Amino acid sequence: MFLGPDDRPRGTRLSLRIAVVGGVAVALFAILAFRLWNLQILDGGKYLAEAQNNRTREYKVIAPRGAILDRNGGVLVDNRTSLALLLTMNKLPADPAKQKEELTELGELAHMSLKKVRQTVREQEEVAAGAPITLRRDVGYDLVYYLEENQRRFPGVTVQRVFVRQYPDGSRAAHLLGSVGEVSEEDLKAGPYKNFEPGEEVGQGGAEYTYNRVLQGKPGLTKIQVNALGEPTPGGQLVSKPPVPGNNLRLTINGSVQAAGESALADRGLPGAFVTMNVDNGEILGLGSFPTYDPTVFTKTMTQAQVNDLYRSEAAPLYDRATEGLYPTGSTFKLITALAGLEGGLVTPQTVIQDNGEITVGEQTFENSEGVANGPVNLVSALRVSSDVYFYLLGLKMWDTNQLQHWAHELGIGRPTGLDLPVYENGLLPSKQWRNKLYAAGETERPWSAGDDIQLATGQGDLQTNPLQMAIAYATLANGGNVVTPHVGLRVEDGAGRVLREFEPHRRRHVKINPAYRAAILEGLHEAAQSPGGTSYSSYATFPIEVAGKTGTAERAGHANQSWYIVLAPYPNPRIVTAVTIEEGGFGAESAAPAAKEILEAYFQKQLTKASEGGEGEGTETGAPELEAGHG
Repeated sequence: MFLGPDDRPRGTRLSLRIAVVGGVAVALFAILAFRLWNLQILDGGKYLAEAQNNRTREYKVIAPRGAILDRNGGVLVDNRTSLALLLTMNKLPADPAKQKEELTELGELAHMSLKKVRQTVREQEEVAAGAPITLRRDVGYDLVYYLEENQRRFPGVTVQRVFVRQYPDGSRAAHLLGSVGEVSEEDLKAGPYKNFEPGEEVGQGGAEYTYNRVLQGKPGLTKIQVNALGEPTPGGQLVSKPPVPGNNLRLTINGSVQAAGESALADRGLPGAFVTMNVDNGEILGLGSFPTYDPTVFTKTMTQAQVNDLYRSEAAPLYDRATEGLYPTGSTFKLITALAGLEGGLVTPQTVIQDNGEITVGEQTFENSEGVANGPVNLVSALRVSSDVYFYLLGLKMWDTNQLQHWAHELGIGRPTGLDLPVYENGLLPSKQWRNKLYAAGETERPWSAGDDIQLATGQGDLQTNPLQMAIAYATLANGGNVVTPHVGLRVEDGAGRVLREFEPHRRRHVKINPAYRAAILEGLHEAAQSPGGTSYSSYATFPIEVAGKTGTAERAGHANQSWYIVLAPYPNPRIVTAVTIEEGGFGAESAAPAAKEILEAYFQKQLTKASEGGEGEGTETGAPELEAGHG
């Protein structure tokens, strides 16, 4: 007889259920015991540390940036301390109404509307989400004392002492120095600032950007103990690591030259630029652009009017015309044309060309300025009177050979200069290949023609370059063929003035130049400046230091004539080159040449003073002799 499932004893089934439930309970208790053991024994130290960290707060102590000095130790940029009002958003009330109420009251204390407060919060959170918001800098001590007395009402508000860039000379060398600001969200993702932290202040242009790692110090750290309300406990400072200030950067800039150049541009009141450079080693002694701006504006909250003036004005004060200007050069380009013609065997210094005031090629006539006929001219006299016809004919001889473009390219036109400042434009050196490519793509109405080389020979046509590139070209001829690397960084120093590093960039390349050709071109430029009939004789006839200079009057579409002047001094063995251009300044002799003379007067001030007093005046340029001697 067999028993079915329902015929088994009920006690057996109950015992089975009790055994299963008991087993599950034992397993759960075992798991719980293991978890407690894991938490207390294995991870106990970790959670203890986290619990202790909940009782501490860490604060980054911002390090002051290093100062920027001119070559003789004059301060161009340093720091001042400021009290900044900081807002930590996650400490504000969660209720929107209460949050609005606190922000409104805080805005009233800081003289900001609620709309302005919210806009400031939004803009800074877009850049660095989660970082404290800087509502306002340079707050007064009355506000600081009030906030300290009412800390419970404003739990998300703190006041921090920060370092702010200070510019003793206002707008002096603004384009060269650059500015400082909070690192952007884009910079945090790529580029030199990708490993930085949100909210850090970094160089945003000029030397501040290029030498940011030199100037930026290392932040310190303060860790304090707080109570349950997040308030510091008495004697609660646990760790204090002081910040390490940044190193100082000494530039190649000669303060007197810089001031004279900027003053010369400002006096003429027209957009323009200048560069003064050592022809042997590329040290920039002065570099400026007009209109300019005061970098102090970036250290404070900008008004809409200030934003419009800087970013939307037709004057474009942020635009550095010295390094990124896109201009034809007029007759200052003739130095390059002369060298190309001589080195190409098309003429010799003695070759005479008949200048009848114009030439006709095909159906187009090319004239001298104001139709003047200069008669028979050789290289030197053609440079002295700036005979366009002489150089038109040289350009015509180089038609379809690319020889003129070759020499211009070798001397640095239309290519990167290597300057240790951010430069985003290299200009344009027009060529047959360039125009014919555009023509094939339907982007221009005609292919390259002889007229293009004729125009380029006198610095016209589609040429787009700037004072720095032209200064490098002239320096290359002056020093015998070394294409220098222009630079503003001289050396790095610590706070005590000890030299930590010196900058001595190598030349970019060497161009072989026949010494006889060099001498002939320099002689022509010398006669242009200081011989009767020379194009800049009116400015330099009585200048006591021998110079070699070339005027330029460039035609620019939609504008009046642009004035150029490039001068090498002293002649015949130049130490410096100065290039000046003034938009809509007229003939080169009218605006740019006198402006360049003011710069030379500043550079040779001591020598000119001794000469006027009857002394010999040997080697006594402006600035400390130990720095200026030997072209330094």
